[in-house]
Parts: sequence; structure tokens; C-alpha cells
Amino acid sequence: MKQIIQDLKKGDTILEEVPVPLVKKGHVLIKTAKTLVSLGTEKMLVEFGKANFIQKAKQQPDKVKMVLDKVKTDGLKPTLDAVFNKLGQPLPLGYCNVGEVVAVGKGVTEFNIGDRVASNGNHAEYVLIPKNLVAKIPDNVSDEDAAFTVIGAIGLQGIRLLKPTFGETIVVVGLGLIGLVTAELLKANGCNVIGFDFDSEKIRIAKDKGIIAINPSEGTDQVKFVETFTNGVGADGVIITASSKSNEIISQSAQMCRKLGRVILVGVIGLDISRADFYNKEISFQVSCSYGPGRYDEEYEQKGNDYPIGYVRWTEKRNFEAVLNAISNGSLNVKPLITERVPLNEFEKIYGDMSSSKSIASILEYNSTENPKSTVTINEKSFNKQKGIIGIVGAGNFTSATILPNLKKLGADVKYIASSGGLSSTTMAKQYGIVNSTTNYKEILQDEDVDTIFITTKHNMHAQMVLESMRSNKSVFVEKPLALNTSELDDIIKEYNETEVTVSVGFNRRFAPLAKQMKKALGNDNTPMNIIATMNAGFIPADVWVHDMEIGGGRIIGEACHYIDLCTYLAGSKVKSVCMSSMGLNPQENTDNASILLKYENGTNVVINYFANGSKAYSKERVEVYSQERTLIMDNWRKLRGYGFKKFSKSFSKQNKGHYNQFNELITSQKNGGNPIIPFEEIVNTTKASFAAIESLKQGGWVEIK
Repeated sequence: MKQIIQDLKKGDTILEEVPVPLVKKGHVLIKTAKTLVSLGTEKMLVEFGKANFIQKAKQQPDKVKMVLDKVKTDGLKPTLDAVFNKLGQPLPLGYCNVGEVVAVGKGVTEFNIGDRVASNGNHAEYVLIPKNLVAKIPDNVSDEDAAFTVIGAIGLQGIRLLKPTFGETIVVVGLGLIGLVTAELLKANGCNVIGFDFDSEKIRIAKDKGIIAINPSEGTDQVKFVETFTNGVGADGVIITASSKSNEIISQSAQMCRKLGRVILVGVIGLDISRADFYNKEISFQVSCSYGPGRYDEEYEQKGNDYPIGYVRWTEKRNFEAVLNAISNGSLNVKPLITERVPLNEFEKIYGDMSSSKSIASILEYNSTENPKSTVTINEKSFNKQKGIIGIVGAGNFTSATILPNLKKLGADVKYIASSGGLSSTTMAKQYGIVNSTTNYKEILQDEDVDTIFITTKHNMHAQMVLESMRSNKSVFVEKPLALNTSELDDIIKEYNETEVTVSVGFNRRFAPLAKQMKKALGNDNTPMNIIATMNAGFIPADVWVHDMEIGGGRIIGEACHYIDLCTYLAGSKVKSVCMSSMGLNPQENTDNASILLKYENGTNVVINYFANGSKAYSKERVEVYSQERTLIMDNWRKLRGYGFKKFSKSFSKQNKGHYNQFNELITSQKNGGNPIIPFEEIVNTTKASFAAIESLKQGGWVEIK
């Protein structure tokens, strides 16, 4: 299928060929009929893509500070690699989609195949959308009109926050696409509406809709006009839908208001607010978030859990439905807003020169007759029954930033890369010479050429995919964790014992050059030691999926397992019991501020401090080992110092966490045979230890590993 994307590195807008998404639980697959190009939002993305690096940096000063902090801790090259990797990931454009439902995922009961629906899908021939971001289109509403649903919901959410009442005077600053729709919805709500814009065509359209529309460039003072119109009282409220870097808009908006007036920001403007403008009249100010309640809430959008209507009357989906109803009953007329209709293949007519475009609303028309494919071939290559042919399932940031660059250095043969949406896998396939991009990972399992599966998906998918891979007679490399609970782990152990394939987990720290130096210096005499390992992991917001125990397993199971394995490697022994203490009066099982105590079979004592409340300017990882009157201090995989050793005192290197060595050993083992790169029993022990840490927190004591 075809999809419009924005290349952030080169600045090109591209019509890309990508595999069609596969329907999944809680989602619907939609064949697109029309999409609406939102000139304001998409113009910003396109112009950002075309900007040079200095211009990009000026637009995102907060990101620049993050980059500088990372340079201090990780070094220049790892930081630049991370920045360029991020810029190398294209953005899908568009969020106003109309089409026909062609497949329904498990758990979706409100939609059927054949339904006409509006959603926030991208500019693509097929889109996969969560059910709470989809709304049915009334029979008397055309596809073209329905394409305004999401834009209408953005304006409607601003209105709901303003809470206008019948007869109030409301000012709309900026009569672009969202502004015109907002003004008309306010008028339908019984308000007196004043609109300001510098575009004469938009002023004309607004006046045709009965809106009092003023072009300030013709000499009208906006504040004075509102004062005169309201007999000196001022506007009851202002909705800002403009896009500008100027701080003048927010100042004028406050000045236009009456005492206790309200200002709602829907657009993007300068926000250097003058206290005096808001203080004297006690003006309230609020920023509107997208389509309405539920936006960016994982529970609502991805898991499909609706808010009870008695408590949240207007969710984003119900806002979609309200806009469609307004179009259906004639209180919102969007036809005059359509400037042009363009076939998808001629998309450059819209995106070619957006900076000078006078279009208000451009409609992209779709007429795909091809059968959608879940796999597309990017590069031609034959493998002739070679060993070590890889299929990668998961095309997220870790795959692009770490796995693929290292596999490329090693000259690894990758036949497939899979992603749920198809875009990220296609981008990476082109960049790294991978043969196929797919949205159906089961096609990889069925291919006899592939003997090794890399799994880098969200954590809750790991165990099932590991089992499927083993049952397909494929060896597995799975990015940690191996499993999220004992039941999953038991299934993997049972399957492993019945097959001849290998299972490896991405515990890369033990393969780091400095880790190997530490192991060599300590020796293999099985003498007990004390280890203190600290992960200054950094803060991750509570609503990110890694904290969800069902999806991410929490950061102890999902990330601290790295250091359990590293300590196992250094100790040369296995964990026999675990006790974890967490920060806070009421610690939660998904904590990311905890100290884990480990007792090993050989008497080694370990403390792993996993903290998320430290400064990012400080080293992210540090390991201290105390043994036989000797001490090793490793700092952030860049420095290693030894005290009390006869033949070792210090070592320095570029930051290297062992990924290259890990993959090199894995591929070599897969091609030539040999022992697994990490003994399976150690992988199991580490996984059980991470589970035991959580169990210890619940019980409040030591937990034995069985």
C-alpha cells in the first residue's frame, strides 16, 4: 500500500510503498477513501523536516539541552548516533481519515465490515486504528464532508473547555481550517462570534457563514473593535486557533476579554505572558489538548477502555460523533472550506510548496484496486541455504539505534524485518539492505531460509513469540525480558527442553569490553565477593507502557534484569535468594526506585540500586566490586579503575555496552554451532530473580529461588 511520509533528515515528502497493517485486538482495519490535509499542522512538520540542523535545534531548545547532557555522560559519538538515528525515522503525515472497515479485531463489537467510518488515520491506503478513535458516519454525510471530523473535534474540544453559553460573545483568533470550523460551531451554539485573520479569502468565507470577520491588516484595532462591539464590556471568551511565534496574540486576547473572561489556546503561539494582562481582570487561561478526553491515555486509546458517560460526557470519540451529527443536521457546513481535490498519486501538488499555499482544506482521494500485501520486497538477494539468516520482529528505536547498526558492521544476513504498522520496518529495510519488510511476523516463521529470530517487541509479546519461534524450529534472540511471569517462563523452559534450538536474551552488559576485563582481573576461583551496581536509570512518566505490569512488566523485570545478569557473570554463580526494598511509604510493584539484595550460591553478596530519581547529568551506570582486598570501579562503560591488583590499574574506552560483541558471538555460534552465548540455566535464574524481587516487595522479606 502507499503512504505519505515526511523525511526529517532530508526534508522530502515521500509516497512510500509499505506493507498493509494486520488487524489486531481492539482495532479496525480501514480502507481509505478520502483524507483531509490539515495545512497548518502538516505545514509545520514539513517545514521542520526541510530545516537544517541548526534551525531544527533553534526550534527545540529543550531537546538541545538533553543532547548536551548526554554528551557529558555518554560521549560525543554515541550522542550523535542517537540524534541522527532519531532524525532518520520518518513521520507519517495526516490525521483526518475516512474509509470503509475491511477487518475487525478481537473485542470490537461496535463496528462491522463495510461500515463507513471517520478516524485519525494517516494519509495511507489502509490504516489500523484503535476502536475509540473511530466513529461511524451517518448515511447522509458524504466521505468528503466526514473527512473534517477530526479537525472539527479539535475545535469542539476548545469550545467545551471555554464553556460558552447562549448569547455570549466569543472571539476566534485565526480563521484557518480549525478556526473556521470553531467559529461556525460557536455560532450554532448561539454565540455572537467575532473572527480575526489576515487572509482575505478566509475572511470572505467566514462572512458568508454569518460570522463577524475582521482583517486587522486593513487598519482595524482588534482590541478596540471588540470593546466597541460589546459596548465596552469585552468578550466573554477567546479561542486562539492561530499559529504564530508572536507573544502579541496572547496579550491581545486577554485585553479583549471582560472581567473573569476565558482564553483557550488551540493553536501554537508565543506564550511569554504578561501578568498585568491577566491580573486586573482575573482572566483564566487554558490549553486545549487535541480531540478531547482520552487523548494520549493508553487505557482509553490502546486498550479500548471507555470513560463512563456519566462522569466524562464528551470523550474524543464522542466529540467525533458530535461533529458528524452537526454535519448531518446542517449546523456545520464544511463544503465551502474545500479548496482542492487531489488524487493520492499527485500529492506533490499539495506538499510541493506549502509555504505559499493559499489552500484552506485539501482533500486527497484514494482509488486503490490492488490487493493489499503484508510483505513487500525491498531488496533482491538469495541465500542458498546459508546458516545464520535472521528475521527481526520489532522495528522500534532499539532496533534502529542499536541492533541494525551492529548487525551491519558484522555483515549479518537479515531477510526480514517486521513492524505492526509497516512504515518503520520499511524504512529500516531500505537503510540496512534488508530483503523484506512485513507486518506479519508469522511469514518469517514459515520461511525455511530463516534460522534465527530476533524479537524486540513490547515485553508482553516476548514469551509467546519465543514459543512460536522455537516451535517453528528457529533459534531465538529476545531483547530482555524473556518473560513477564512464572507461567510464561515455565512454558518456555518446557519447550526448550523438547527442542534443539538455542534461546538467547539481550543481556549485553556481560559482553562489554570493560566487563570482560573485570572478569579477567577477578579470576574464576569462585571466591565470594561484594558487588554494588547502580543504574541511574532516569525518569520515565508513569503513563509510559514500560510501567504497565501487563505490558512492560515494570522496570525491575524489564530493565534491572540487565544488572542481575551482569552480577551473575562477575560472581560466576547463580542467585539463590532475593530481597528488594523500594522508596516511598506505599511502594508499588512497578517501582523504579529500589535496592535489590542478592545472595549467590557461592556466598557472593550483591546490592543493585535501580534509581529513576537521579540527575541525567550524572553517569547512568556504575559498578563496584570488592574481593580479596582488591576493588574494581567501572564508570558508565567508559572508565575502569583497579585498586590492589598487581597487573591492572586502569582502562579507558569509548562507551561500549557490549552489543557488538554479543551479536558477533551469537552469529558465529549460529553459523558454526557451539554452546549458547549465555547458558540457558543462567537466563532462567536471572529471570526468576527479577520475579522474586517483585514478590519480595509484596511479602516484605527474602524470597528463595527454586
